Amino acid sequence: MKNIIIIFCFSILGHQLNAQSSNLYHPEANASKELEDAVAKAKKEGKYVLIQAGGNWCKWCIEFHRFCNADIQLDSLIKRNFVWYHLNYSKENKNEAIFKQYRFPQRFGFPVFVILDQNGNLIHTQNSAYLEDGKSSYDKEKVIEFLSSWSPDVFEKYMREAR
Repeated sequence: MKNIIIIFCFSILGHQLNAQSSNLYHPEANASKELEDAVAKAKKEGKYVLIQAGGNWCKWCIEFHRFCNADIQLDSLIKRNFVWYHLNYSKENKNEAIFKQYRFPQRFGFPVFVILDQNGNLIHTQNSAYLEDGKSSYDKEKVIEFLSSWSPDVFEKYMREAR
């Protein structure tokens, strides 16, 4: 009986964790307003906006979020440099105007990452396939390189040197 209760508890916990991670995207959200707020927050905090476009239906989208949150180095890198926004793309809400504004990044599949500077200007679109480990998750070194390369300090230094 004790074993059945333990299995039941783990089953419920697993279901709750899965349910939480599959609610990253909100089809009902006013994405234009939320992105406007994210840009304002990024500007105030000296960060960029990391848009992770996808949906709750996308296992790779859920995995990227889990992967980054589970690793203290990745989690810190994101929190230090970005305001992370999950832009919904689903049958309920494709956010077509926003995807058009950012030059149709969905052409790369999902998730796709869009980096905005502190003024809301598109500076990079990243195909997530280049960040995968080829199996069922992401490659930590590739993700670190991506996030570091597009962090405000690195990108702004590059832009100053390019002038």
